[in-house]
Amino acid sequence: MAKTSPGQFVREVKQEVSKVTWPTRKETTVTTMMVFVMVFLAAIFFFVVDWILSQGVRLVLLGLGG
Repeated sequence: MAKTSPGQFVREVKQEVSKVTWPTRKETTVTTMMVFVMVFLAAIFFFVVDWILSQGVRLVLLGLGG
């Protein structure tokens, strides 16, 4: 593995950072909103699945007890 001096390392980091395409404020806002919507939808989905499974377990347990 080749040794790199601290100065060379900093120059290479600056060169790589200059290649990065940074998102605009609008892109960041839209992406953030999309994340919140997907989290909300996932929460609703898992709530419904959990409720259905709990009803199934309740039916099984009541069937065994009664």
